[in-house]
Amino acid sequence: MKKAIALLLALVMVFALCACGGGDKGTADNGEKVVKIGVFEPASGDSGAGGKKEMLGMQYANQETPTVEIGGETYKVELVYSDNGSDSAKAVSAASKLVNEKVSLVLGSYGSGVSIAASDTFKQAGIPAIGVTCTNPNVTAGNSHYFRICFLDPFQGTVLANYAAKELKAVKAYCLGENGNEYDQGLITFFKQAFEKAGGTVVTDSFPKDNSDFSSYLNKAKDQGCDVIFAPVSIAYSTQLVSQAASLNVAIPFLGSDTWDDNMVLQAAKGTSVQAFVSTFYAEGGNKTFDDGIKAYINGNADAKTTNGGDDTISAVTAMGYDAYYVALEALKAAGSTDPAKVMEALPGVIYDGVSGHIAFDETGDAIRDTAYIKTIDSATNTWKFVTQQKAS
Repeated sequence: MKKAIALLLALVMVFALCACGGGDKGTADNGEKVVKIGVFEPASGDSGAGGKKEMLGMQYANQETPTVEIGGETYKVELVYSDNGSDSAKAVSAASKLVNEKVSLVLGSYGSGVSIAASDTFKQAGIPAIGVTCTNPNVTAGNSHYFRICFLDPFQGTVLANYAAKELKAVKAYCLGENGNEYDQGLITFFKQAFEKAGGTVVTDSFPKDNSDFSSYLNKAKDQGCDVIFAPVSIAYSTQLVSQAASLNVAIPFLGSDTWDDNMVLQAAKGTSVQAFVSTFYAEGGNKTFDDGIKAYINGNADAKTTNGGDDTISAVTAMGYDAYYVALEALKAAGSTDPAKVMEALPGVIYDGVSGHIAFDETGDAIRDTAYIKTIDSATNTWKFVTQQKAS
């Protein structure tokens, strides 16, 4: 009996110690205080290339500034990653992983559909999220826990429609997006509204998920006499469109949304005469200190260079990931706490001047942005060339 009681007491003590050590106490094994920031991004799937470039900016920022002062104490910043797979069905489990890790706030995602799908998971857990380049209005609409630092699709769609009408003198546009994709279809709707308002006509089409043959769509745009092709699609699809347009001798210029701002698109266009004009959040050359720093980081790290597509071309989403990290630090400092509820309370008042511009939030939690960068492919150098800054009006 005495042995049984002793064993029982030992077990109770073990469970008690486990209970005391459970959860995130904000302290590393060496006694250093730690704050966790969740990184909710696609590292795989159709948007994996873009998601990894967005994370690259956060990783560089974290290396540059690995600590933050919260409530008069220094905390080490730990980035906790969760791959949403570019898939709305996988997004909830990826979000749940971050909730279980007890992060103080979340950054992401590249891709509006996965952000929308995971929103309720973060909301129910009381964890604030900062969207980086998820541009669909439904990400923040009615969601007091979701903020974002990028411009929105009504703005982006209008900018591109006006550019097509005024600068490219287009009167007929062919719009192509993935069927059921909220990002694609939302942008097409906003582009169509603005382009028709400018006096143009629009032909719309949708292709099924995982489609790889775009010849019928490209030939239709040609046969219909369209002046531009607006295809706000993922990097994976945009590279196929560029390659196949070149092989079919379809000379209609493309209009691309922020997803096209990627060196993989440049690689697909290399050696061709394909024209593409894209709207984006940042143009290389906008901040020399950042440009020099991120290029040195990419070139000094083989994994970072692979993540970046094999060269040191700066993607706008990398600059946005960098800015998002610092906005998160400002929120933590303003909250004076790692408690997600206090961080959420502090976020609306956060103001930060980043490499992509001034960042402040409106009453919906959206960034107050009124300008987009327009880039085009320079076929002589196979690089992105800055064209202009464009406003919606």
